[in-house]
Amino acid sequence: MHANSYICAPFNKKSHSLTGMKPIHFFLSVFFTLTFLQFAVAQNKNAAVLTLDGEATTLEEFENIFRKNNRDSSITKESLDEYMELFINFKLKVKEARELGLDTITKFKNELDGYRAQLARPYLTDTDVLNGLVKEAYEHEKSEVRAMHILIKCEANASPADTLAAYNKIIALRERIMQGEDFATVAKSKNGSDDPSAKDNGGDLGYFSAFQMVYPFEEAAYNTPVGQVSMPVRTRYGFHIIKVTDKRPARGEILVAHIMVKPKSEANGDLNAENKIREIHQKLIAGEGTFEDLASKFSEDGTSSKKGGELPWFGTGKMVMEFEDAAFELKKDGDISTPVKTDFGWHIIKRLGYRPLAPYGEREKDLKNKVAKDGRSEQTRSSFVNKLKTSYQFSLNQKELAKLSAKADSNVFTGKLNLKKKQLKKPLMSIDGKTITVGSFNEFMRTKGTSRSTVSPGEYVKLQANKFGEEKLLAYEDAKLEDKHTAFRLLMKEYREGILLFELTDQKVWSRAVKDSAGLANFYQANNSKFMWPERAETAIYTCSNAEVAKSLRKFIAEGRDKAFIVGELNKDTQLNLQIEEGLYAKDDRKILSQTEWKVGLSKDIQDNGQIVVVDIRRILPAAPKKLEEAKGMITSDYQTHLEQEWIKELRSKHKYSVDKNVLYTIK
Repeated sequence: MHANSYICAPFNKKSHSLTGMKPIHFFLSVFFTLTFLQFAVAQNKNAAVLTLDGEATTLEEFENIFRKNNRDSSITKESLDEYMELFINFKLKVKEARELGLDTITKFKNELDGYRAQLARPYLTDTDVLNGLVKEAYEHEKSEVRAMHILIKCEANASPADTLAAYNKIIALRERIMQGEDFATVAKSKNGSDDPSAKDNGGDLGYFSAFQMVYPFEEAAYNTPVGQVSMPVRTRYGFHIIKVTDKRPARGEILVAHIMVKPKSEANGDLNAENKIREIHQKLIAGEGTFEDLASKFSEDGTSSKKGGELPWFGTGKMVMEFEDAAFELKKDGDISTPVKTDFGWHIIKRLGYRPLAPYGEREKDLKNKVAKDGRSEQTRSSFVNKLKTSYQFSLNQKELAKLSAKADSNVFTGKLNLKKKQLKKPLMSIDGKTITVGSFNEFMRTKGTSRSTVSPGEYVKLQANKFGEEKLLAYEDAKLEDKHTAFRLLMKEYREGILLFELTDQKVWSRAVKDSAGLANFYQANNSKFMWPERAETAIYTCSNAEVAKSLRKFIAEGRDKAFIVGELNKDTQLNLQIEEGLYAKDDRKILSQTEWKVGLSKDIQDNGQIVVVDIRRILPAAPKKLEEAKGMITSDYQTHLEQEWIKELRSKHKYSVDKNVLYTIK
């Protein structure tokens, strides 16, 4: 029950209806009934469902956590009782952590502050502006842009002279293009783009969609007509000019499987890989095996081959261009590509499924999360601050600010305002009737350190004063979140207790089990019968394309030939004649071993999916306990469970607790 596992869930109230009454009686009955119900619900939410050493946990808190972790389960007395037992353990551990003072250490405070900053973000934004940006992002997702760019680097805090020089340089490059020079040639030229990749691609970025570029770049690309070159666009990287070369409807997402063959490092490795992939392709065309079977036998992508070659869903920009284009050229499910070469090797691709861009309603939640993490979020912040200024009657003492600005010199860029003591107490701004002094602003400037700016010292002071005011407004609102939003208050409590739980459990259970080598060894000795190797065999599994290959294999093994010789001879004409798998296996580890007589020596020929398998069992090892090092992960895990169980027993005997079942069972 770490804090990160908690998921918000709505509380659905049951509806009530009354019939068969006259209008006035109906109105009064409904009024008094609803009033009573609202009072009863509010009262019930604050009722103590658990009391631990005199400290109450309300029904509201318990129900909030219970519903998050039991979304799809039916609510019964048994399920409530079962979850309450887990909740008691949770609260006991948290109480122990508090008693040990873990909530006072700097590490805990910093971690909680970090989580709070993340959790507060949705409450410190303008939802109207956010919704507008989300809709814009969806409009961008409907199409994909192909663009070229030229970059002239310029730091965000560059001096006025450096900024102007970079701007003039990008304008000069744009003029060359507007006068007829080729965009790619200009990008590659000696004084062209600062993007290192431009030397190879001429600035071509391929196709992209929303969130795949920084927001100012994305916005400019979508607003530039095909064939035209934008005016300079400023991003955190510098100045860009963008030429849009194509726009197309969104490709959507595609599900494919692939068979991959990697070039080996030896001479002719790529040629051998190409020959092998083409042989596999011929087998597919000839119907000598399904795609899934051939992928499991021959594909060298270890992850996907176990699933018949299947890859996760993907869209534009997620795969290398050659693979992506070949996949999207497949017109219907079941279509198979010819061999395709990429930097990773050779591929055969089979289309398994396709889905177009989902409707807005299905994309909205994901887009909101992306907007919140994107450069777009600055717009929502700015709008929200303006609303706070009105709500809290924010005022800035322009007269005092003018004095600070007039006296400013270059020292302000190092955080020094050079003020007299009497100035520090003067009011600079007001929030909700509370005065903020020049001294507070002076401290803000001092802690900023050295800055570079494109404006004069006086203008810099004004800009920083406005920034200081915005930060103070957001901090003021932030401090009120627990009082204004019940959901946020409960969530923060969950995170606070979750971090404490994690820290103390790490000390008492997880790290202790890892560090306590003597305790682990004793636990292993007392329980080693639980950690057994089954009977295993040193085995080689030879998969032959046909009986003739199997016959030759047996001959070479009888002659004592080594693996390299056997593979070289039998795969001389084709890479598909023989596949070898070697290892120490239990009988259940491989399906083919269940069809094999479990004794030392070569097995009979075993028919398997149109091929011949020969199993060579070289040595059989009897069942035996695993050594501590051989099963250390599993043993450590069991030891941790043991430590936690003992710890919970100790806590339950140390503290007094009680559950009000009448309150608990009101959860429906």
